[in-house]
Amino acid sequence: MDNFQSRTLALAGVFRAAALVNILANEGKISEDDLEISIKSIFETDPEDTIEVFGNLSNLSTGFQTVLNQLGKDSKNRNIDIARYVVSMLFLERRLMKNAEMLDTLSTGVELATRQSEHFSTTHENVIANIADLYSRTISELGPRIMVNGEQHFLTTTAISNKIRTVLLAGIRSAVLWQQLGGRRWHILFQRNRYLQEAKSLLRQAES
Repeated sequence: MDNFQSRTLALAGVFRAAALVNILANEGKISEDDLEISIKSIFETDPEDTIEVFGNLSNLSTGFQTVLNQLGKDSKNRNIDIARYVVSMLFLERRLMKNAEMLDTLSTGVELATRQSEHFSTTHENVIANIADLYSRTISELGPRIMVNGEQHFLTTTAISNKIRTVLLAGIRSAVLWQQLGGRRWHILFQRNRYLQEAKSLLRQAES
């Protein structure tokens, strides 16, 4: 897998997180599998290759499809909230990487949550609450906060808001990976067609 493919995987991870946040905020739930994939990507801090962060290509199908919807020519498929979440996560990643103290806090917190998941399960409510609290103590403090739009009764339900913060942290993790692989925000504008072609190819592989 070449570097651009790896970069597309990481970017799809960011778009996937944005799409899942949008679903949680408007429908109140995502599948257990989607939640587990997100959390495991946070725990995978020393992968041998990019795909190991997400498990396999099919786990990123939602991300590839969201890249195609958001960056494609058909404006009917675009979602302004998803676009805003992507931009916000990429921006916050840049601020995070300049804050060594916060990176240490995140590293310690992820390690504790990983150990906790071994005693409960990856998607146990205690693990999710721990990750959500870690997000609140770190990413939320960077500013500006990501303002999530959706149904108010979902956004004010603790279990759902904890899942939203957890998925956002997974998105930030993908953004860090994307940047480490050479991804830059201006690439999304100037290399859009290349990302679209790669995402389409990877989605076909994921579904085959």
